[in-house]
Amino acid sequence: MPESLNIIDLIMQASLLVQIVMGLLLFASLLSWVLIFQLSSRLGTAKRYDAQFETWFWSGEDLAKLYQGIQGSPDRQGLEQIFYVGFSEYLRMHKKGQPKDDIIDGVERKLRVGLGRQQQLLESGIAVLASIGSVAPYVGLFGTVWGIMNAFLGLSQTEQASLAAVAPGIAEALIATAMGLFAAIPAVLAYNHFTAKSALLYDARALFCDEMTGMLQRETQTDTVPMPAAAPMQGQRL
Repeated sequence: MPESLNIIDLIMQASLLVQIVMGLLLFASLLSWVLIFQLSSRLGTAKRYDAQFETWFWSGEDLAKLYQGIQGSPDRQGLEQIFYVGFSEYLRMHKKGQPKDDIIDGVERKLRVGLGRQQQLLESGIAVLASIGSVAPYVGLFGTVWGIMNAFLGLSQTEQASLAAVAPGIAEALIATAMGLFAAIPAVLAYNHFTAKSALLYDARALFCDEMTGMLQRETQTDTVPMPAAAPMQGQRL
């Protein structure tokens, strides 16, 4: 590649606005990769913790003991937290002597709220990936249009127009488009991937909520309400 078309030189010689656009696109690309690693770790951890808790939940252990085991845990998350808020509401309403139907309705509401909050925490950052994937190409195109416009304006001020005179300006402008695509493509792919994984986790958690509601409904029908011990067990974790 000729020295006049060296990419670093073209970036350094670009107009201030085009350089700002390139800087923004570089920042967007770095931000998207940070979010990709964070989401990958968060979703993987959530799936692993949910699987561990479901194994514990379906092991046949009494629900009151399960509730007691996680009651003293300050870092509950995922299915563990969803179960905790649902069973806490079940115990609270049963202690007040509420009708059975009202107890189940209250538990279902709490489970939905807990599920929604956990999903919000899980999906934090996905919307930013979507924004980068949709906006970055247009930001790069804006930098390209501005750079090409400056190149032709400079060409109009020369006495002899030639391709050699305009090529560096067009090349530096097209770098902005390339950087926009470089930022957008990984962000779009990651958004689609993490959205699908998040939806699978949501479906699994929603199914757990339905199963837990059914179990508590059977408990209210048989009038055998599991009650936790007075003193919670501290420090027990999955």
